[in-house]
Amino acid sequence: MEFFKSLFQIVVIFAAALFVTQLLLKYVIANEEVFGPSMEPNFEQGDRLIAFRHAKIKRNEVVIIKAPDAPGEFYIKRVIGMPGDRVAVKNDELYINGKKTPQPYLKKSFVDQYLNNGIPFTANFSLQQLFGVTRVPKNEYFVLGDNRPVSKDSRYFGFVKRSGVVGVVKLRYWPLNKIQIY
Repeated sequence: MEFFKSLFQIVVIFAAALFVTQLLLKYVIANEEVFGPSMEPNFEQGDRLIAFRHAKIKRNEVVIIKAPDAPGEFYIKRVIGMPGDRVAVKNDELYINGKKTPQPYLKKSFVDQYLNNGIPFTANFSLQQLFGVTRVPKNEYFVLGDNRPVSKDSRYFGFVKRSGVVGVVKLRYWPLNKIQIY
């Protein structure tokens, strides 16, 4: 009888832990894997990430978004333009609200590979040229991949609504030699 009582307790504890884990994964955190080269070299194919679903979104943070052009898929991108911002790139320099803005997350050696071959790392654009508007709309974001020449991002699919943001990346836990908190 004591054995069955102990077995029952173990099953209940296991079921409760499983239930709590499922709630956390559905409402609090997102556990995703990076696919493709759009965020190289900062994030590479196979990196595993934890994102907080309800974290406040800030400029330059990395977010997981619902792919606007591929239902059921997710993209990882960097927030460049916040609601109300004017965003433009001219001669590989980022301008936000008319001010030249540093991009410390872009690794110089990686960018130089393109520039040394005469290829602009980020082709010139403004929101006016892309979408006919001057500012990022309210409750929407302008996102770019760190590997600009190959990234499918807001330049192609437009602004991302807040509801399209799955979460803000807070941890890379795989591979083990690249664990990092953001």
